[in-house]
Amino acid sequence: MTRALARIAAATLLAMAVPVFAHHSFPATYYIDKSVTIKGKVVQFMFRNPHSMIVVLAPDSTGQQVRWAVEWAAAGALAGMASRDTLKPGDEVVITGAPGRQESDRRIRLNTIERPSDGWKWGGTFD
Repeated sequence: MTRALARIAAATLLAMAVPVFAHHSFPATYYIDKSVTIKGKVVQFMFRNPHSMIVVLAPDSTGQQVRWAVEWAAAGALAGMASRDTLKPGDEVVITGAPGRQESDRRIRLNTIERPSDGWKWGGTFD
């Protein structure tokens, strides 16, 4: 009886671990071998897990102002480098990252971000 319960418990734990390994693949969502840069204003900043998100109003390739969804690291991974007060609506930012595979989604996986007003920067290598 004890062995049967141990097997059931082990199988349950293994089944619960599968979603962790099944987390989405960035290459399936983004062109990791390409890079885009947008310059615009923060509309919303969500400091959260599993990924922080920044919504930015910036021009697209035609110059029309559109909303971009920028995926950043998890809040836990950003601890000490960023907080929920790091970005505010209206902040002007320059973001570089991998573009989404669906161009119409206007998604970016953030590699670097800079706020020129005070020189704050995160990620990558800056000159």
